[in-house]
Amino acid sequence: MERWTGKVALVTGASAGIGRAVAERLVAEGMTVAGCARRLERLQQIPGLVPYAVDLRKESQILEMFADIKTRHGGVDVLINNAGLGHHAPLLRGDTSAWREMLEVNVLALCVCTREAVAQMRSGGGEGHIIHISSMAGHRVPGGSGVYSATKYAVRSLTEGLRQELREADLPIRVGAISPGFVETEFAEHYHKSEEAAEQTYGRYQVLRDKDVAETVVYVLSQPSHVQVHDVLMRPTEQTS
Repeated sequence: MERWTGKVALVTGASAGIGRAVAERLVAEGMTVAGCARRLERLQQIPGLVPYAVDLRKESQILEMFADIKTRHGGVDVLINNAGLGHHAPLLRGDTSAWREMLEVNVLALCVCTREAVAQMRSGGGEGHIIHISSMAGHRVPGGSGVYSATKYAVRSLTEGLRQELREADLPIRVGAISPGFVETEFAEHYHKSEEAAEQTYGRYQVLRDKDVAETVVYVLSQPSHVQVHDVLMRPTEQTS
């Protein structure tokens, strides 16, 4: 990780869960870490974090954040596209607004952040790295989650598409994804709109912790420049699917 000491990382969705754990871990590694989320007060509680209140559904706010990072810190060297959400909104009875929010945050915002980060990495002329926090739902379709899973299949496609574009442009930027199974965060409560359902989801066996995913981010970033870790699939040991 020595190559990243003093470099600038941006973590989206950094106010809680995996994003917060990743932001804290990268701060501990000596990076300048910017974090964005809608809940500014939570971001401000993370020691050493440069906080940005951003609604990722609004491109203008994303562009303002990247412009400020460029002015204040010289640009992004590492992007962790962590922000994502799910709704239990099946195709036959789901609400359109739920589908739209998943597509806007999980797919479109990831694309906008990636485009802006690569532009800054290119202008900086140095090494860069982009990591998408995806999901095992991008590798198989759990029952009733077809739309959410579709957004994660899109992330899988975007990871490979970006790899090909970066190689065609001969840029010293690596890209990869991390696809966790069950991780104890706020995700399940938000997905099911039920605290009880979340407890059932995470109480069946020992699930992953947000810090487990953060350690995997460090593993991916710490590989030598000629090694690109494309996709990490990680599950709790007892998870069957």
